[in-house]
Amino acid sequence: MADDLFQGLPPPSAVPPSPPPSEQLAASSADRDSPPPPAPAPILKSALKRDKHSESSHDEAPQKRLRFKTSVDATETQVIEAMKKIASHIKNPAKFSKASKLAVQLIQSGSVKSGTSNQFFNVLEAAMSSPSACNEPSLRNDYHALFSAVQDVAEIFEKQQRNQLATWTLKAVIANDLYTDDSFVYSKAAGKIKEAISNLPPATTEDDNEEAAALALAESKVVIKDTAEPGTTSATPTETKNNISDPFGLDALLPINSKKDEKPRVKDVTALNQKAEGEEFKRFIKAQREVLLLCLEIAARRYRVPWAQTVIDILVKHAFDNIDRFTARQRDAIEKLWASIKEQHIRRKQGKSVTGKLDMNAFEWLQEKYSREKISIRHAVGGSGERRAEQWLG
Repeated sequence: MADDLFQGLPPPSAVPPSPPPSEQLAASSADRDSPPPPAPAPILKSALKRDKHSESSHDEAPQKRLRFKTSVDATETQVIEAMKKIASHIKNPAKFSKASKLAVQLIQSGSVKSGTSNQFFNVLEAAMSSPSACNEPSLRNDYHALFSAVQDVAEIFEKQQRNQLATWTLKAVIANDLYTDDSFVYSKAAGKIKEAISNLPPATTEDDNEEAAALALAESKVVIKDTAEPGTTSATPTETKNNISDPFGLDALLPINSKKDEKPRVKDVTALNQKAEGEEFKRFIKAQREVLLLCLEIAARRYRVPWAQTVIDILVKHAFDNIDRFTARQRDAIEKLWASIKEQHIRRKQGKSVTGKLDMNAFEWLQEKYSREKISIRHAVGGSGERRAEQWLG
């Protein structure tokens, strides 16, 4: 019966037997006489972290840190193939943004070296194949980023390539800086344009004649293209002369005395090299003049921006003072540009805006407005003397 009484209850827990009352009394008196135990020292959070880190470092293997690769593990052949693909796509304005970013990655990874400089120059040449694409609003930032990054590897190119790169940089970086809203960047770009103008040599009569001949040739090509019959070709004067002097082509079979012709050949090669250098310098100066004139025109278009007006005044005035460094057609353009800027500058001095209207503040505008209003002497306000405001005025 006693077993049925505790059926279904949990087993009893092991509770230590309590001491007799006399022992409890003695323990309580001892506790009152002894000093209280010291409080445990507070555990800092950093200490917990150090303990946990030290314990885990002994028990677990050290974790690997995430590292990014700063170089491309590719052979020179693979890099050249990549450059060829980029050059084929970077001509397309729709694909320029992505292709230019890939070109910048090649520069940053160190893949643009002396062995791949010609192939990468082909990429830049393809990017500048369109004469006006680098100044398009949707592509300015990408062109600016690409040719700014190229400055880090400019020394690997040949002299002729460096000259061409300097012209492209003026057009893709400096000219695009003239569209900025940052006054410091704008002033810095204007300073570089002034410096480039000062470095130009004075234009000669030969430069003016070559420019006129080039314009005449461009016009004549259009006429010749329209009048020429399809499928017909004309022989050059050199070919005609060779056919008359050597109709059977026997001169190529005659032996050449190399000893006698050795010194004249060296002189000819030297003369040809000097001529080539002179022609290259002319091409470089011609391209510089054209790009600098473009920069002046871009800067003048922003004359409506108040903080840019003084910078534009100084820049165009500097170009006008150095007008002899440009060709005849360019001199005419700079004169017209300076006349326009000078007129707007005079208007600003007279208190007028660039649109010709007087600049006035809010008070002056209200003063001019109400000077034409009619105010009735019968305590009414209105243009025609109506009495709608009489009660409000009292």
